[in-house]
Amino acid sequence: MTSVRAAVPRRAFVGGLLGALAAPAIVRAQGTYPNKTVRYINPFPAGGATDTLSRLFCAKLTELSGQQWVVENRGGSGGNVGMDLLAQSAPDGYTLGLGGIASHAIAPTLYAKLPFKVPDDFTFISTIWSLPNMLVVNLDMPVKTVPELIAFLQKNPGKYSYASAGNGTTLHLSGELFKVMAKVDILHVPYRGAAPAMQDLLAGQVHMIFDNIPGALAVSRPGKVRALGVTSKERTPVVPDVPAIAETLPGFDINSWTTLTGPAKLPPEIVARLSELAKKALESEDLKAKFFDLSATAVWRSPEATLAYRASEEARLAPIIKASGARVD
Repeated sequence: MTSVRAAVPRRAFVGGLLGALAAPAIVRAQGTYPNKTVRYINPFPAGGATDTLSRLFCAKLTELSGQQWVVENRGGSGGNVGMDLLAQSAPDGYTLGLGGIASHAIAPTLYAKLPFKVPDDFTFISTIWSLPNMLVVNLDMPVKTVPELIAFLQKNPGKYSYASAGNGTTLHLSGELFKVMAKVDILHVPYRGAAPAMQDLLAGQVHMIFDNIPGALAVSRPGKVRALGVTSKERTPVVPDVPAIAETLPGFDINSWTTLTGPAKLPPEIVARLSELAKKALESEDLKAKFFDLSATAVWRSPEATLAYRASEEARLAPIIKASGARVD
């Protein structure tokens, strides 16, 4: 009797065996992903709120996955430098990064040219956190409230400036929205991150900033700057005594939201595993508490919901950006 193996042509059998052995390592390793260190690109410099929150998130993912998640800061161009690096990375699940409102909802309208395409060059895995900004002014500014600031700036058009973490960041867009809604003329001064921007505010080189709340609180609580308002629709429970800017300018609403993002064409099995890990991390009570202490809200969304949310935010913000006249060639 002829055996089953003998019925298979030798060339086809050997070819199939070699093909299986030569399969991409990612396919063979999906069942145990991750099985080595994961590189997490933060497209902003060290020292700011995104850095602190990212390190808390990655520490939790390290705990849950049993593999190290290492934060690598690649700041520049409002997050675009780091996102370009991410877009060009191998889709193997071992290079991921911090996407979000700046690079994936603001940048497509703000920049005439980008080194990457949104959303085509990325895989969106989950949202991570939502965080309002806080308007603070240096102590030389003779104002204590948002209405006083508006009146003062209207009397002194073009004489004062606001700092940001770079073109296309929520710090920048918060300032542009404020200019349009308050009908004031203030100069935008972009920096390579929130930390150097805040340093110049403290030194009196610029006059105000719409910083992420953790960075703003670090200098407002000791009395080094004066807090005037938050950029969310309502007051935040972390600083309930600081009014929402919307109380003076109805409809004012800018929140910094972020995403766990990978390069395009991440295998579905890895996306599912990353979504599961992110969900466990962001629903853990200890990480939620640590985020809350920094005024951030942990937010998990499925990959599909994250992609849809990104699109809705780009559509919402595009008219604001166009109305402000902000444009980077």
